[in-house]
Amino acid sequence: MTLDPIHVENIARLAYGIGGDVDATDHDDLAERVWREWLPELRRDGRVVLAALGDHERHRAAIDDVALAERPFEAVHGLDSGTINPTTFKNGLVVDVAHAAMASSPTDLDLHRDRTIVATVHAGDSTAGFDSEWTRRDEGHTKQRVLHVPRVNRYAERVVHALALYLAEGTHALDHADRVEDLLVLDGPIYPKELFTWGDRDPALGALAREAKPRAVIETYVRLVERFVERDVPLAGFVKNPASGTAVRAPSRAGVESPWPDDTALFTRLLERREPYGAAGDGEFTDDDRGAVRGARLDDDLTFTTWFRSRGGADAPMAADGDALGVDRELDPELYEPTFMVVYDPRTDLTYKLEAPYAFTRDAGTRERLTRQVVAEVAATRGPPEPVAKADALARISAGEKAALRRKFEERLGSDQQATYDDLRWGKETY
Repeated sequence: MTLDPIHVENIARLAYGIGGDVDATDHDDLAERVWREWLPELRRDGRVVLAALGDHERHRAAIDDVALAERPFEAVHGLDSGTINPTTFKNGLVVDVAHAAMASSPTDLDLHRDRTIVATVHAGDSTAGFDSEWTRRDEGHTKQRVLHVPRVNRYAERVVHALALYLAEGTHALDHADRVEDLLVLDGPIYPKELFTWGDRDPALGALAREAKPRAVIETYVRLVERFVERDVPLAGFVKNPASGTAVRAPSRAGVESPWPDDTALFTRLLERREPYGAAGDGEFTDDDRGAVRGARLDDDLTFTTWFRSRGGADAPMAADGDALGVDRELDPELYEPTFMVVYDPRTDLTYKLEAPYAFTRDAGTRERLTRQVVAEVAATRGPPEPVAKADALARISAGEKAALRRKFEERLGSDQQATYDDLRWGKETY
């Protein structure tokens, strides 16, 4: 049954009641205050958690011009990992499979053939054991293993997913690090931040992150940074859906209510450019409209920030005064600290984050080159840099492939998937 027109109209009217009490100009003023007063050096309990690297500025670049600009990095590699998503079976096993691939621009078909595959398994039976060593298949082009994850009373699906995803990605990146000559861009953050947030969700989950197998996954990324620092080749991460909240908590701690749910919303407000209020309409607004209507979004320029050094939230473990969840760091701990810049594309109304370790961005010239590269790529592709998009396409596991792989597991395990009502209701690929 669908909604009748009267129901649609009644629901739409609720928007007037919600929007009528929100004054967008107040949000603009507060956003500018956050930018000016807090973001240049944001402290929490006396500790700097966010600080500008170099000039604290916002910039814009004409999309058509920058899309055609010469790229500072000639050969760029991208890397991504895709999964079948956690699957629970009736025998109590929870399984996920991740598949990592590296792409390059210009294209290297031999490199594209290489894959790293990890299957993670959680079992309620403490006597079961599924661990395997790394093995090679496909004439050496595929490296794979099974990882039996530590037992956890809750969040089994979260654990198998994160460990499969990050172990496949980090291992593939480290194994192929020497193939990268100019720049490697991971599809996502530069560290396995999901593991860093476990402690915020549950103390038991936080303790699990420090156990040997999760810590080994984190160590892979630490060694990856060290390898690229040793080779003097920049390493970065392109985050398509940033989800940090360090900056938006600043107004609340100062006694000012923050209207943004996360940092992405705040940076979008800071980088979005619009015509004067009401310029795109006929100027005839009702009382219900007042405060809810903003001018048309200007979409001729990309806008972006300069760089920040981040030591709060999920970035805290990799700060100089963090402990990397027990992983030894061979370089000065300061060099591992995450740094980032933000770029906003008005054509799609999307905000992206580019991350890189401080080991690279402490150099102003490298920061400038990374900025030019990502701004040019976003302008040209209307999305992620081309090598990242290529890696995403190589690593992605389609819905049909996921269903087929799950059926293979059912046959091998001799157990059906544990179905849910949503599987039946929404027609998931297994039904």
